[in-house]
Amino acid sequence: MSDSPEIEHLTIVTHPMVQHKLTLMREEETSTAKFRQLLREISQLLAYEITRNMEMTTKRIKTPMEEMDAPVLDGKKLALISILRAGNGLMDGILELVPAARVGFVGLYRDEETLQPVQYYFKVPESLGDRLVIAVDPMLATGNSSVAAIDLLKKAGATNIRFLCLLAAPEGVARMKEAHPDVPIVTASLDSHLNEQGYIVPGLGDAGDRMFGTK
Repeated sequence: MSDSPEIEHLTIVTHPMVQHKLTLMREEETSTAKFRQLLREISQLLAYEITRNMEMTTKRIKTPMEEMDAPVLDGKKLALISILRAGNGLMDGILELVPAARVGFVGLYRDEETLQPVQYYFKVPESLGDRLVIAVDPMLATGNSSVAAIDLLKKAGATNIRFLCLLAAPEGVARMKEAHPDVPIVTASLDSHLNEQGYIVPGLGDAGDRMFGTK
């Protein structure tokens, strides 16, 4: 039984280890190295939830005792899509869990005046329509960049998409639901709101800056 409550198309992972690590990441004094380590660890825990309902089949194997029909993943390997740059921090942990995943990148940055996404890079695996596609970005804030990334993935043929983030704001969840109601979201926390600069509150600051040690 899942410990992760579902709010419409949003799943909040309430596992104690996820919540503990998130608290450590929120703290202002947490170092860049520690933040990066925690992000990798928490992303692996979140990956268990977002891959919970992957399609399965069986294969005939031989154990040291006897032959059996054993469960294995079905279909093409999943595609893991990092929304640059901060998405790479989540991707590392998920790849430890699913090392055979195909990897792609969507390069978007947020115009600080308009808060709208600007695309600068797009490279994804082939046959997206035959794969489970997991898009990752630590923050679902305004939702503009996430919606733009999902738009691009659908144009590239993806039909089975899930979105994984560390933190979400109600505004971003609503924006995603409006634009892509077929894309479920998994997160560690639904925070209070966005401030005037479009940052999640209470949040943890800029995830990319904290992960890479930039300002």
